[in-house]
Amino acid sequence: MPDRVPENPERHDDDARVLDGTGNAAGVAGPGTSDDDGGAAGDGGKPRQNIALVWLKEIATVVAIALVLSFLLKTFLFRAFWIPSESMESTLDVNDRIFINLLVPGPFDVERGDVVVFKDAQGWLPPVAQKPAGPLDWVGDTLEFVGLAADDNDQHLVKRVIGLPGDRVACCDATGRITINGVPLDETYVNPAEVPQPKTFDVIVPEGKVWVMGDNRNHSEDSRAHQEVNGGFVNIEDVEGKATVIAWPINRWTVLDNYQDVFKNVPEGAQGQ
Repeated sequence: MPDRVPENPERHDDDARVLDGTGNAAGVAGPGTSDDDGGAAGDGGKPRQNIALVWLKEIATVVAIALVLSFLLKTFLFRAFWIPSESMESTLDVNDRIFINLLVPGPFDVERGDVVVFKDAQGWLPPVAQKPAGPLDWVGDTLEFVGLAADDNDQHLVKRVIGLPGDRVACCDATGRITINGVPLDETYVNPAEVPQPKTFDVIVPEGKVWVMGDNRNHSEDSRAHQEVNGGFVNIEDVEGKATVIAWPINRWTVLDNYQDVFKNVPEGAQGQ
């Protein structure tokens, strides 16, 4: 007797099935199956997505998110600056890149010893000639705008805050030290390569201003050198932020100190009492 072919053959484990149940046994074509690139087995004839296009979309999304986050950080928390001069050596060297904390001043106060970046609102620096526009300037401007490149604006300065509103800052005592409210300072941050040449001054810091000096005292045109303009003081409202870290080069990476121990014995000034 001839073998009878079953109408419904048993399912074997090696039968291929699409997980959505629309596929057929391996090697058997079914509805929606096509040999060309326009469709895939069991996808109802939908075109395949280009893998390269998917990757490009993912990369574009990640880059967009990174740029937005960088812009928000630059706008509200941190901003990068480039150091062009030797006035803060050896704390900051020429070509260092630093990040400043934009929360100082406001909501946090400037403190004695803080290294701050401020706008040259008093005209301490000579005017800078306008550079001719280059074809790729927009690239640097864009990176700077979103916070991915350091601000190389020549009309900013970086110094250390020595006197706060109400402080009497003077130079010098019998041993050549700066005094604040009568207390001499042992300034361990001053560049040890040279002995500072004393420049006599005696000032009381007005409300809303600070007295600033460079750590490289013999090579810093700071408050001492500009007393004919605004008394040599920097308006607190012109302070962009407090320098927090050296971010570049890598071998210079460090968190910047404000040397609270240097100022710990200084009493409050007349306006701070």
